[in-house]
Amino acid sequence: QAQLVESGGGLVQAGGSLRLSCAASSRTFNNYPMGWFRQAPGQEREFVARISVGGGSPYYSDSVQGRFTISRDDARNTVYLQMNNLKPEDTAVYNCAAALSTMRAQRLDYTYWGQGTQVTVSS
Repeated sequence: QAQLVESGGGLVQAGGSLRLSCAASSRTFNNYPMGWFRQAPGQEREFVARISVGGGSPYYSDSVQGRFTISRDDARNTVYLQMNNLKPEDTAVYNCAAALSTMRAQRLDYTYWGQGTQVTVSS
């Protein structure tokens, strides 16, 4: 069964950095646009970043633009989210997801989801 597994979350002080990883269970995911989302307690899930097949066209939400970098390593079937200059408002559960097409990714229509990893930023 197709699977995405996130890792790399943790507790960090404001201004610090973390790198999240999303490992896919098969090379099939290399054919999919990938995205990162987050959800803080009591809030709706929020789009964070996405990356196209092959690693091009990274796109970010305004709230993380300039601080976060999404990348993918198809040889390792893994997508990364490098998070720098973290702020307390970045605290959330972060999920990676795969969309079946670029159009669906642009519509935030993602099909496969990981279980999430907790990121906590202390002030």
